[in-house]
Amino acid sequence: MKKIIFYGMMVLLIITQILSCKKDKEFLNLSPLGEYSEIAVWKDQALIEAFVSNIYKNCFGWPFGMKRLSDFVDESRTNWSVTINFNKSLITPDNLQEWSSGYAPQMNHFSWAPQYKNVRLANMFFSKIDGVPDVDATWQKRIKGEVYFLRAMSYHHLVSLYGGVPLITKVYGLSDDFAIPRNTYEECINFITSQLDTAALLLPETYTGDLQGRITKGAALALKARVLLYAASDLHNPSKNSVVTLGSTNPELQGYVGGDALTRWRAAKDAAKAVMDLTLYDLNQKNPGLTDNVAQNFIDYFNSKVSSEDILLQYQNPVTDEGWLLYRPALATMPNGYNSWGNQTPFSELVDDYEMKDGSKFDWNNPVQKVNPYANREARFYATILYEGADYRPRPDATKALDPFNKIQVGRVYNTQGTMLIGGVDSRYGTINVANGGFTGYYTQKMIDPNSPMQFTSQDAQTVPFRHFRYAEVLLNYAEACIELGEDNEARTYINMIRTRAGQPDLDASLSGDVLRKAYRHERRIEFAYENQRFWDVRRWLVGPEAYKTMHKVDVKYITNEAATGYRRPDGSTWGDPIFTNEESLDDNRAWLDKAYFFPIMRDEMNKNNKLVQNPGY
Repeated sequence: MKKIIFYGMMVLLIITQILSCKKDKEFLNLSPLGEYSEIAVWKDQALIEAFVSNIYKNCFGWPFGMKRLSDFVDESRTNWSVTINFNKSLITPDNLQEWSSGYAPQMNHFSWAPQYKNVRLANMFFSKIDGVPDVDATWQKRIKGEVYFLRAMSYHHLVSLYGGVPLITKVYGLSDDFAIPRNTYEECINFITSQLDTAALLLPETYTGDLQGRITKGAALALKARVLLYAASDLHNPSKNSVVTLGSTNPELQGYVGGDALTRWRAAKDAAKAVMDLTLYDLNQKNPGLTDNVAQNFIDYFNSKVSSEDILLQYQNPVTDEGWLLYRPALATMPNGYNSWGNQTPFSELVDDYEMKDGSKFDWNNPVQKVNPYANREARFYATILYEGADYRPRPDATKALDPFNKIQVGRVYNTQGTMLIGGVDSRYGTINVANGGFTGYYTQKMIDPNSPMQFTSQDAQTVPFRHFRYAEVLLNYAEACIELGEDNEARTYINMIRTRAGQPDLDASLSGDVLRKAYRHERRIEFAYENQRFWDVRRWLVGPEAYKTMHKVDVKYITNEAATGYRRPDGSTWGDPIFTNEESLDDNRAWLDKAYFFPIMRDEMNKNNKLVQNPGY
């Protein structure tokens, strides 16, 4: 397995343990316990490991937090500070809205100051590491490779959010000049890829023993493939990004201003191929049998800790209060009928994009599909979406009597006069925990450990990892580059590998050009739902207006002339056939302004550095 274990939340604990083990009182006197000094860090290999672990934490943040990237695009909605203003493109140089405010500001690490803090830590590491005495050369080589990767990843975040940014590789002192102009987008991409090339040279392909699980060469090459894919995309292509550069006095900050687009796509293709050529990774259960439960294959994979598909994983190891709250996706995401908080509820736009089992498109205008919209859908639908009547885990004691059948309840039961009799326990019309009921008529189960406790407790937080890079992305990155290069046959081959694993039929061999591109983008949306891909894809493809608009939800009703005593009859059957209505989600209207393809540089940063140029529209 190629994975990475993040110790970021354990840094203070590790340091405390290290210091407590030291017998020498002189050593203890060198470093205050509250904040370890540079003298201590750069003389102790274990403290350097802890220092680097903090860079990990700052770089990757909290992917299982109360708010996630899926809530800031057309995948899901959260109940906590519902992202309304951000999703109307109302961000300004003074306020990023719900992105960095509210009860759960987990997205804040994806912004200017936190990522530059990370860059500074990496720069400090490089300024000190060669002077550390008596360290193992193999260890030093490996740890350098990790920090080259992490500095590149931090700059990748910055460039994806802001375009060209100042490239800083030294630690600044109080007497230094902090006025630094932004580098061009092209210069930033060249720097990031050079960092990753260096990381790949330093990092091993695999580890054994106690070192198994450290960041590898494959992770560096996978990040390079992603960086070059983004760089080749429409957002940075001067022949396609006029909606971004219109009015810009410095278009070189938003993308390329010269060069050949096909050359950039070729570089992206080659970078993905370099990961494939390692022959270290493969799709998990890539050729399911006719009798295999493909949906269960996906559920098992996303709740596993070991797979040949994994390239970069983030394991959760909550030690502090912050840790347990941010690593409880079951508590944060599961239905209110499980005493959970009902966040990341999928919009109908995502749910409806899952195909039928035969590969055809789901359509609410199809009378057969409208009557039973959740029948005969593709396997990834059942592995991801919790819908009305879906089988799920046993209820907790508090709601067991309301649902002895363990089936999701998001609807309402009415009498024939139109009076509501009973609301589903997983809706906002039930009798318990209604404030945490979802707004869309759906919930998600993807990446939620089915054995993880859902109640509000600091114990037993989820240890299932978040997958930052997996081999499926590498294959689809390769396919996308092939499409843009006109290599349609090659592209279909790799898209079909993903579809075969999902139990879906191959794409029609006649698909090419724009039609194939549309099919590819659909495949990527489904395969990577909730994996922090869609937010960036919408921007790099310049499809903001398609993703930020009035979303839809499903309403579920049962109408009966009987005296309903529960949401279902005692035998488990429903009070008649459900009536499904696809409705606009008007209390969460969304809108798009083209300025939102990039973030604004905050005013306090502009005031600190008079050489910075603001992004267009701000």
